[in-house]
Amino acid sequence: MAIDFSAEIDRLKNTYESISAVTDPEALRARIADLSEKASAPDLWDDPDAAQVVTSALSHAQSDLKRVEQLGQRIEDLETMLEIAGEEEGQEAADIEAEAEADLKKISDDLAELEIRTLLSGEYDIRDAVVTIRSGAGGVDAADFAQMLLRMYTRWAERHDYPVKVLNTSYAEEAGLKSVTFEVHAPYAYGTLSVEGGTHRLVRISPFDNQGRRQTSFAAVEVIPLIESTDHIDIPETDIRVDVFRSSGPGGQSVNTTDSAVRITHLPTGLVVSMQDEKSQIQNRAAAMRVLQSRLLVLKQQEEDAKKKELAGDVKASWGDQMRSYVLNPYQMVKDLRTNYEVGNPDSVFDGDIDGFIDAGIRWRMQNNDE
Repeated sequence: MAIDFSAEIDRLKNTYESISAVTDPEALRARIADLSEKASAPDLWDDPDAAQVVTSALSHAQSDLKRVEQLGQRIEDLETMLEIAGEEEGQEAADIEAEAEADLKKISDDLAELEIRTLLSGEYDIRDAVVTIRSGAGGVDAADFAQMLLRMYTRWAERHDYPVKVLNTSYAEEAGLKSVTFEVHAPYAYGTLSVEGGTHRLVRISPFDNQGRRQTSFAAVEVIPLIESTDHIDIPETDIRVDVFRSSGPGGQSVNTTDSAVRITHLPTGLVVSMQDEKSQIQNRAAAMRVLQSRLLVLKQQEEDAKKKELAGDVKASWGDQMRSYVLNPYQMVKDLRTNYEVGNPDSVFDGDIDGFIDAGIRWRMQNNDE
C-alpha cells in the first residue's frame, strides 16, 4: 500500500511540535549561554566538583538542543525531498520516494526516542545507572536466568553504544550467577532503566533437569542512580563495618591471591555491598562506598516520597514487584505484567531488544503518576 507522505509529514510535525513545547529550545539556549559563561570563568577549576557539575550540565544541554534542532531540520529536508520527487517522473521519482520512505522511518524512530526522553524528568533520571541482578527462587535455573539477564542488558547497552562497567560478580556453584552489579554510562541511563527494576520470571524446560521438566525461576533487578561527588551523602565510619576477603571466580576458584575483595555493611540500615572486580582493595572499597551511597540516596528519596504521599493523603499501593514473564515453554512470549506490552520472540529480547518494554514502562509510569 502506497504511503500517504503528506499525512505522515503532518504527523511528524505534530509530534515534533509537542516535543519542542516540552524541551523549549529557547530556554535551552538561554541555559547554554549561562552555563557557557560559568564554564569560561578563570577560577572555574578552583573547585573541581563544582566545575564538573557545570561542564556536565553544559554538555547535556548542548546535546539536547542539538537533537531537537537536527530533528526539525530533518523533517524540513524530508519535505523538500518529497517536493523534488513530485517534480520527477519514472524511476528517478521512485528512487527518491524509496529514500524518503527510509528517512521517514528513521525520523519516526528518533522522534519516538526523543519523546520518551521528555518523560524522564525525575531528579536523578539524567544520571548514569547502577544495576544489580540477583538470582531468586529456582536454584541453578535462577542463577542461569540471572546470567541471561546480564547478557540482555549488556547487549541492549551495546546496541546504543553505552559503556558498561562490571563492578562485582558472585558466581553460583554449578552455573550462572548469584548476583552481579554493573554501571551503565549514558545520559538518562538511570531514568531509562529504572522501569526495569523488580522481579523477573522465567518459565522453560530446564536444561539442568535430566527429566526435562518445566521449571519456573526468578531473578530480581535493582536499578539506582550513580552517586555524584556533589550529592553529599555522609556516612560516618562508625556506621559501617568493612570486611576484606579473597575474590573468587566461577566454581569458587580464586581470581586473586590477595584479600582484595571488600564487603561493606551499613549498620543502621543493614545494607550490604560487596566489590571484587577492581584490581586493589582500595579500588574495591571506593566502588563499594559509591554504590552504598547511591542506595542510601534512593532510600532517602523513597522515604521523602512516602512522607509526601502520607501528607497528601495518598495511600495507593505502588505497582507489584513481579513485573515481567519470559515464557519459553509451552509457548514463546515475553510479557510485561504492568503495561501488558508483549512480544512473541524471546530470543530477540534476550539479545537486547528491550526498547519496546522500556518505552512502554516509562509511559505507563508517567500515566500512573499523573492519576
